[in-house]
Amino acid sequence: MNELHEARYWRHLDSGKVECLLCPVGCKLADRQIGICFGRQHVDGKLYAINYGEVVSMALDPIEKKPLYHFYPGSQILSVGPNGCNLRCENCQNWQISQEHQPTRTVSPEQLVRAAQDADSIGIAYTYSEPLIWFEYIFDAAVISRELGLKTVLVTNGYINEEPFRELAPLIDAINIDVKSLNPRFYRDVCKGSLADVLRTVEIAAASGILVEVTNLMITGLNDGDADLHALVDWLAQLDRKIPLHFSRYFPQHKMDPPMTLSARLQTAYDIAHGQLDYVYVGNIDLPGTNDTICPQCGNVLITRIGYQTHIVGIANGHCARCQRKVDIRL
Repeated sequence: MNELHEARYWRHLDSGKVECLLCPVGCKLADRQIGICFGRQHVDGKLYAINYGEVVSMALDPIEKKPLYHFYPGSQILSVGPNGCNLRCENCQNWQISQEHQPTRTVSPEQLVRAAQDADSIGIAYTYSEPLIWFEYIFDAAVISRELGLKTVLVTNGYINEEPFRELAPLIDAINIDVKSLNPRFYRDVCKGSLADVLRTVEIAAASGILVEVTNLMITGLNDGDADLHALVDWLAQLDRKIPLHFSRYFPQHKMDPPMTLSARLQTAYDIAHGQLDYVYVGNIDLPGTNDTICPQCGNVLITRIGYQTHIVGIANGHCARCQRKVDIRL
């Protein structure tokens, strides 16, 4: 364990246990017990963030890999993540680090920010597993990043309580949130979590001035039906039709073995969403045109993408080069 770093958002219980108040799981921990996320432990009457600064993965990634398509397209961002997660998705693509322990190295917030500067990164993306279980570490590093003009990005399942997220939100520049289904049963059975808490996080982020993008992994036979797609699109359109929606192709992984998502279903999802949303993308598969950013007013191609090769082709001075509409992209 690294040097003990007291966690935030917890309380004592009359039973002698402590209750973690960071996320909706609400772990109630006896002395020396560790929470479901692997990151918080009750030690002698206090809750500690035992994952503070413990980095399991670090790389310089294209921002499009997050995926974030409307946030400094074509840039690179230093990306880091911890062990652990507060959901137990049966289809987890990074289960080796989210559901198991892998070796870590300790990186202080100051060292992390310096590494981002040395890499000429636009900032730091907290990703790979579930970053919000790293709350204290992200908060401290984000304060330093903000002072130095570096951006802070989250790629998250959005499973956090409202109070801590509202405290962190002013330090976040962009966020991609997984909305796995609009069916509460899917969250309960497949992810062991709650849909309502995730939707609230998206709503708070959208109202906080954070650039928000949403990802939906389409799993064959579980959340890829027309009713599932319409429910997701209807909800997001009601919230803000300008929020980009990424449909992602599923491949069998971890405990789940349905066949990979059919390209026809992904195309159907793209077509359904385009009826109500300004920006729709399809990932983990090459469907021509579904990774390009199109001006919702005149149909001009603003940005082309092939893999992680990004080219800004139809934007001039922050506006569509054809119709002069201001683009919904941070450049």
